[in-house]
Amino acid sequence: MLMPKKVKHRKWHKGRRLGRRIATTKTTLAFGSFGLKATTESWITSRQIEAARRAMTRAVARGGKIWIRIFPDKPVTTKGSEMPMGKGKGAVDHYVAIVRPGTIMFEMGGVDESLARSALTLASHKLPVITKIVTREVM
Repeated sequence: MLMPKKVKHRKWHKGRRLGRRIATTKTTLAFGSFGLKATTESWITSRQIEAARRAMTRAVARGGKIWIRIFPDKPVTTKGSEMPMGKGKGAVDHYVAIVRPGTIMFEMGGVDESLARSALTLASHKLPVITKIVTREVM
């Protein structure tokens, strides 16, 4: 699963999830011809990214190329199940990627459109965000 090799700070603040902040980066297709774009915001865990990647890879029968545009670099901490209140912040449990509306999460190229759409649809079922499939604009 994806996780950073080294981080500057082991534990991060939680941050704010206020309102619908639109993504400013990763909003257009950069590598492939088809992409999976988020229309809602969420934290996506490294397990969910891996499940979506596996679904896409199996759907295209190892053809084409898949690019993962998001990376889980935010640590999420948890405390033990029967810990009392206090006693400090818990240990790092897993890592998440912060996804805002408009973020391209996955890209695919080298396959025809119907196969790409079916593979990206399978991947979208593994993710906690509402998505839409986007295609490259031909000029």
